[in-house]
Amino acid sequence: MTTNSTRFAIIGFGEVGGIFARDLRAGGAGAIRAWDIAAPALERAGADAAASAPEAAQSADVIFISVTAGSALAAAESLAGGLSHRPFVVDVNSVSPATKQAAARAVEAAGGRYVEAAVMASVPPKGLRSPMLLGGPHAAAFMELMEPFGMDLKVFPGEIGKASSVKMCRSVMVKGLEALTTECMLAARHYGVEADVLRSLSDTLPHEDWRRLAGYVISRALLHGKRRAEEMREVARTVDEAGVEPLLSRAIAERQDWAGQQGRALPRESLLKPELEPLLDSLTEAMRHRPAAE
Repeated sequence: MTTNSTRFAIIGFGEVGGIFARDLRAGGAGAIRAWDIAAPALERAGADAAASAPEAAQSADVIFISVTAGSALAAAESLAGGLSHRPFVVDVNSVSPATKQAAARAVEAAGGRYVEAAVMASVPPKGLRSPMLLGGPHAAAFMELMEPFGMDLKVFPGEIGKASSVKMCRSVMVKGLEALTTECMLAARHYGVEADVLRSLSDTLPHEDWRRLAGYVISRALLHGKRRAEEMREVARTVDEAGVEPLLSRAIAERQDWAGQQGRALPRESLLKPELEPLLDSLTEAMRHRPAAE
């Protein structure tokens, strides 16, 4: 493996941050430092722990911000004091165009080069090579620097926030499908008609395997509902800024939040390899033993 001299920092070491660290190591990254408010997360693999966000940033050429949507702006602001050497700050968080623009102002004022990144697919399958739309005046230079790592990057024209508007509008459909499928299938299982509903869906909205798809999208909401709910609140903000009342986006956020609460009561293995009917039965049983809302 050839070692690359580019130095990296990762702010937020949850699922996405950990996957990025793994793939950067595999690609030959010479140094990876990380900061996370949950320090034990850094012990899992792939990065050297820093004492603070500015400390992680101050020796890096590229800084990835991969926190939850609700913490994205605060994470960008927390880098002040560590950006005087003009590193790229790549914001991969799923937030509204206005939030991206505010983060860009904070990073640029502190000396960094802000790069908007809209991740256009679930990260676990492809990791660092997940398709991303890049925005901002430093996007092309960042893309050139990262060429050795084989990332799937595309510069999106226009002001910062345009790339993220693509992701946010897409999320109405993707996270909405998760929420709708969860509600639809739970009710159908209660009445014992889930097979009939799935057959009808296959006729109306053709898909090679609706049962598998339903199990997968429900499990994603149960596993990541809290994070998805935060993203959907940013989606609602995006829709509202377009002059459209975000009636459905707000409701999707509520259902995603609910799914995250229920999912914490279920065995993780049942969510990682979901089978639809057992998953629905486990969820129904968990619902009986939990308050409707916390």
